[in-house]
Amino acid sequence: MKDVKLQGKGYFIWKIRYCEGGDVEAIADLAAESQYTHAIIKVADGSRTYNLHPETGRDLVVPLVKALREREIEPWGWQYIYGYDPIDEADKAIQRVRQFDLDGFVVDAEAEFKKPGMQRVASQYMNRLSAGLPDTPIALSSYRFPSYHPRIPWDEFLKKSDLAMPQVYWEQSNNPAAQLERCVNEYQTMPYSRPVIPTGSAYRRGEWRTTPEHIIEFMEKALELNLPAANFWEWAHTRRYLPETWEAVSDFYWPVKSEENLLVRYLRALNEHNWKEIAGLYTEQAVHVTNSETIKGREEIARWYRNFFSEVMPNGVFYKTNLIGNGSIRHMTWTAQSSAGEINFGSDTLALEDGLINYHYSFYIIT
Repeated sequence: MKDVKLQGKGYFIWKIRYCEGGDVEAIADLAAESQYTHAIIKVADGSRTYNLHPETGRDLVVPLVKALREREIEPWGWQYIYGYDPIDEADKAIQRVRQFDLDGFVVDAEAEFKKPGMQRVASQYMNRLSAGLPDTPIALSSYRFPSYHPRIPWDEFLKKSDLAMPQVYWEQSNNPAAQLERCVNEYQTMPYSRPVIPTGSAYRRGEWRTTPEHIIEFMEKALELNLPAANFWEWAHTRRYLPETWEAVSDFYWPVKSEENLLVRYLRALNEHNWKEIAGLYTEQAVHVTNSETIKGREEIARWYRNFFSEVMPNGVFYKTNLIGNGSIRHMTWTAQSSAGEINFGSDTLALEDGLINYHYSFYIIT
């Protein structure tokens, strides 16, 4: 099993041409704005290449992968498999993953694998796939409750997978947290237990629809269960039919461990008035721009914070109100109270380099 470091929020993309009118730059911009760390693009359907433009034959995956990577968003691929010809299906998946050097690959195995004799077919497919992609993380996307689907060859799929991405679709129900918890429990007690990254409902069916409250409940439960990431199905459908649900996914802050460590340390050091520790979070040549001046270099930044704590905001207590961004950019809003006054709205933009702050813009007014 490979060491998979996938974290954060992601979305499944089915048909690229229906996402933002097929504008891959708009898709990538929106993914970055929504703080998505990854996008899972359909690249194959059985043994067929998928997401070719129906009129021109142009491969729409090519520019989308490029646009996502430019914004430091991981492109993953997915394939629906039928088991008609497992070797051809696996070879198509291998070819598409290698074509784009994708960060990971998701196998979508569903009803076709409930038929008798599919253990051998699943084994053939997974053996070929894993041999052809020795360095690529492989995830299984299938039903949320394995106990409901005992004829699926779970062992054959999972023993060659690195992750489980169960489809936790609470369709016609209103209890996403309970369903997610049961799903994780079932997957974690299987013979080939794998880390779980669930895919939640972001769609409507008939009179039923996912609500923003469902999304928040699902994601809060995922964080409570210490799951590293979560996905949603499906981009074009959510954008077209459920704009409020899209906003709920987009606005939900999912802390990624590497950024969390840096910014948690920064906020803690602010409240401890530890100017030395704060200075150590900046690069040697960092620039800090404030309302009134520009400070360059770690030593000058240290002096600025020492003065800030002693003269500007003595005994200050700082509170983070929001944090957005991924890749190398973070934007944080905050408030503060001190014996010299209070800040009702502080706004900071930070550019990170090698895990440290390289550029920092601060705006605040003391009243």
